[in-house]
Amino acid sequence: MAGNQTSLNATRFDLPVNDVEQQATLEVETVEYDYSKRAQWLRAAVLGANDGLVSTASLMMGVGAVKQDIKVMILTGFAGLVAGACSMAIGEFVSVYSQLEIELAQRKREKERRNNGGKDEQEEGEKESLPNPSQAAAASALAFSVGASVPLLAASFIKEYKVRLGVVFAAVTLALMIFGWLGAALGKAPAVRSSLRVLVGGWLAMAITFGLTRLIGSSGL
Repeated sequence: MAGNQTSLNATRFDLPVNDVEQQATLEVETVEYDYSKRAQWLRAAVLGANDGLVSTASLMMGVGAVKQDIKVMILTGFAGLVAGACSMAIGEFVSVYSQLEIELAQRKREKERRNNGGKDEQEEGEKESLPNPSQAAAASALAFSVGASVPLLAASFIKEYKVRLGVVFAAVTLALMIFGWLGAALGKAPAVRSSLRVLVGGWLAMAITFGLTRLIGSSGL
């Protein structure tokens, strides 16, 4: 009898311990999932800002290769900012909306297989976790605009042609290093190597645009 009572007591204490361990494991997984999701959004924002920085700076440097007027350079950069932000927003909206339709269709098929017509807490939670096309489009356009504003602000108050090009180049170089470091930190990659890769890529884009535009401009086409 004593042996049986000891066995029962042991069984009673084992079950709650297992339940607590399972709950703790689920909490840890939830926290890790939320962190991963936030990191993906932040990394996408950094990449969008980097796109705005490189494309707008390259446009301004390309026009600056053949036109010394500050007004022309600023208007070109502003047009690139608006066009790029609209393009990023529309592309992101279409992409995320397609993803939303696919997830809704998949969940509808799963619900039909379960034959569960009522709404439960799990279904409400799934609705909250669905992607938001409008939010994604706004975030993409904002990130692009932030990056594109760097060369615009750098060139806005400098009338001297050569000094203006140098200031734009220096400001873009600093921003490229910062964006490269942020992307590496969020992606858990080597910071120095990632920053150099982003920096060299931005330099190449500006140099190619500047060189080709000057070549075409000097040929009289």
